[in-house]
Amino acid sequence: MSFKDSVSELSVRSQSARKMAQTEEATKNAVVMPFLRALGFDVFNPSQVIPEFVSDVGTKKGEKVDYAVRIGDRIEYLIEAKSISTNLSDAQYNQLFRYFTVTEARIAILTNGIQFWFFTDIEDKNKMDTTPFFKFDLDAYDENDLKEIEKFHVERFDIEKIRSAASSMKYTRLATAYINSQWNAPDDEFVKFVARSFYEGNITKQVVEGLRPIIKRAFDDLFRQKARQKFNAVLEGSERDAAPEAEALAEEETSDIVTTQEELDAFYMIRAICSEVTPASNIHMRDQKSYCGILFENNNRKPIVRLHFNGKKFHIGVFDEAKAETRIPIESLEEIFSHKDKILETVTRYLATEPV
Repeated sequence: MSFKDSVSELSVRSQSARKMAQTEEATKNAVVMPFLRALGFDVFNPSQVIPEFVSDVGTKKGEKVDYAVRIGDRIEYLIEAKSISTNLSDAQYNQLFRYFTVTEARIAILTNGIQFWFFTDIEDKNKMDTTPFFKFDLDAYDENDLKEIEKFHVERFDIEKIRSAASSMKYTRLATAYINSQWNAPDDEFVKFVARSFYEGNITKQVVEGLRPIIKRAFDDLFRQKARQKFNAVLEGSERDAAPEAEALAEEETSDIVTTQEELDAFYMIRAICSEVTPASNIHMRDQKSYCGILFENNNRKPIVRLHFNGKKFHIGVFDEAKAETRIPIESLEEIFSHKDKILETVTRYLATEPV
């Protein structure tokens, strides 16, 4: 079984465990140990995986961390598991902090059997960072996430490469957060910084206030341009195999069902998004009287998005795990790209439930 297939199987186990494995111990047996197996470890070999690892920390005696994982003669991972019903954002994981300081491990993992949060010591050597450098979610992962998680496989483990990647991911995340904040509401210093590249006069407070909406609009325009470029690139590659589908749709049209150009454009955009995790040929369109459905493998039981374009205002419908639809208003088709994560999460969920 390939690593990708192992993770897909693990995702299915995680979904099943939510119905039964509500305790921490059940979560460990149902998901955490299979997770370690997927990473190439023999979970029943104490020279590789040490459950209930004890290392006295200061005045704290007999405290345990759920697993210590050894590669060669070094403990490389410390793992603390919470019950599958735990929100990791609210979880207490003080043992990980304390054990990280007194052991040789350089990777700490916190999990609830759905999400796996990876920590190291980028900011202060031998002191575990308070924020994870990587989060892996069995409900919503893509090819890039798989490449990152595979670095922790016993046969591919290289702590220096992982730490280098961790540093890069951390600063990329911080840069993204900063850019996003400036996109939504450019502050004075950012407006001045950008203005210096094109404004020749004195940048007074009045000038800043006048340029702020212009710079925000420039962000929006740039995003639309990039989104359109990606859409066009995928459209060029897929329009030939999409043509027969469009013709079939045309043949099926009645006086009550008309597939509009906007619906076709939106379909190609969603295909472009989904092509990151699955072949574009898996994404199909089926028009209905009240909405236009975008389906995975042309299966009505696997809806990805619904296009509600028949009224005065456009809405798209996205789906949660229970396939409950949430309608989101959009002003332009390009806004579909801003819901990329939710669309990919839905497709990834269908991929995870496919038979191996």
